[in-house]
Amino acid sequence: MDKFRAFYLENGGRLYHFLLRKSCNSHVANDLVQESFTRYLEKYKNRELSLALLFTIGRNLFHDYIRLQKHDASLDVEPVEPASDQEKKYIEKEEARRVLDAMKQLSPEERDILALVVSSGLSYADIAAIHQCSETNIKVKVHRARKKLRQLLT
Repeated sequence: MDKFRAFYLENGGRLYHFLLRKSCNSHVANDLVQESFTRYLEKYKNRELSLALLFTIGRNLFHDYIRLQKHDASLDVEPVEPASDQEKKYIEKEEARRVLDAMKQLSPEERDILALVVSSGLSYADIAAIHQCSETNIKVKVHRARKKLRQLLT
């Protein structure tokens, strides 16, 4: 159990940031992180700990959530790290909203792949395994999604 606790402490934040980028809602992201680790522990406790499996569970839970809600997640997000200075806090919040607004304009696949690359710490090979395609294909999709996001942000 200590091994799983260390796994949780090391990867909970990464999973949260991934799910925040996908859902654009901090409450939903928190709930999905907790449910992801719960399901991982219930179903795979005798298995070697795998970051790719954890992110796959989180990703699938997010898709289930969207199907149940039958709408896109709302954009009610607080900055991940609050700043001490009010002006800096406001600027960070607006920048986060701007980026999340731009990400909402990406296709679900583009949003998913970018969120995995940015938040998970997984290799391109692991992300390719999650998406069931080649590593080269993932690299191309990441490049195109980043380019599209840059255009949306300018």
